Amino acid sequence: MSKTITIRLSEQDYKLFKDFAEADNRPMANLIETAAKRHLQECEMVSEKEMRAIKSNGRLVSRLKEGSKAAHKKQGRFVA
Repeated sequence: MSKTITIRLSEQDYKLFKDFAEADNRPMANLIETAAKRHLQECEMVSEKEMRAIKSNGRLVSRLKEGSKAAHKKQGRFVA
């Protein structure tokens, strides 16, 4: 079920969104939704391609699991 949200925009931002939506011949809500989804996808920590590469590397997965267990036990040291 879809949900409705309300956002507050300055006059300048409203005009920017409105102009983009009109240029693309679509509703402003659709423009904002699409832009937000694209932004979230770009902000993901690891791309799908990178995740496949990680999961296919058995040694790396094993070491990550060991590190996770050690972290939960508060063992080892944090390296920045």
